[in-house]
Amino acid sequence: MTDVSLAVGIGLLCALLSALGTNLAFLLKYKGANAAPDVDMRHPLRSAADLFRSKWWSIGWGVAVAAFALHVAALTLAPLSLGQAVLAGGLVFLAVLADRFFGFQLGRRQWAGIGLVAASLTVLTLTGGGGASEGANSEYSLLGMILFEGIAVSVGVVLVVSHQIERHPAPPGVLLGIAAGLGFGISDVAVKALSGDLESGPSGLLSPWSLIIVTGAIFSFYASARSLQLGEGVAVIAVTSVAANLSTILAGLAVFGDRLGDDALVIGVRLASFALILVGTALIPAPVRAGMTLER
Repeated sequence: MTDVSLAVGIGLLCALLSALGTNLAFLLKYKGANAAPDVDMRHPLRSAADLFRSKWWSIGWGVAVAAFALHVAALTLAPLSLGQAVLAGGLVFLAVLADRFFGFQLGRRQWAGIGLVAASLTVLTLTGGGGASEGANSEYSLLGMILFEGIAVSVGVVLVVSHQIERHPAPPGVLLGIAAGLGFGISDVAVKALSGDLESGPSGLLSPWSLIIVTGAIFSFYASARSLQLGEGVAVIAVTSVAANLSTILAGLAVFGDRLGDDALVIGVRLASFALILVGTALIPAPVRAGMTLER
């Protein structure tokens, strides 16, 4: 096994562990967010303090920090689209943890949606040889990066505004959850770009991507917390995860040069997988009943 293959393998293992930790953290934060006062962006510091006074939010945040460290390692060591496909496959962990340990009762539609997304992401991973042989490519197109981040920010803003429309047909919290996921995706792509800039030394931290990482993380912190307060836990967590991971997989292809495939068959299979991910995601936000009692 070459050094590049070993690094990619370690990166994918980090991605798998990060997926487990991320979904556990989301479920803990869901419990904590619903035990805290409503997030009010007019008072961001007070809202943050209220969240961290909830023990379950604080525990979830600690787990999320550990998962994020593994996430960064995965982004650094593995090709972006391949690593993100494994991370996104963590939806299986979400379903099992929610059903077995957090008292959620998922209907057949939710299991079908989560299963379809997980299977499609597995196909993306198994057909992702277009990037694995080249290692963790951190070289990027500056124009592609600007376009991707600009589009993602614009869509996120539209979703934030749309979720405030009282008669919007989307389930409560889902649009805000998608916006939070895009914020996480924006940060992930910037982390990948920054990892390349840091190869020249610590001065790479002065990159504008550092500012984007921090801004995206802050936005996602509040958007995610509020979406968890507004919506059903599994549905909101699932759409947040899919938005984050799918947007970053697309960035790997469009910005970092990960290949979609080496022949027409592989390209067709991967495009079909992307479409099935969207279908599966649409099945997930349906009524989900939580059986647990929230504690303040």
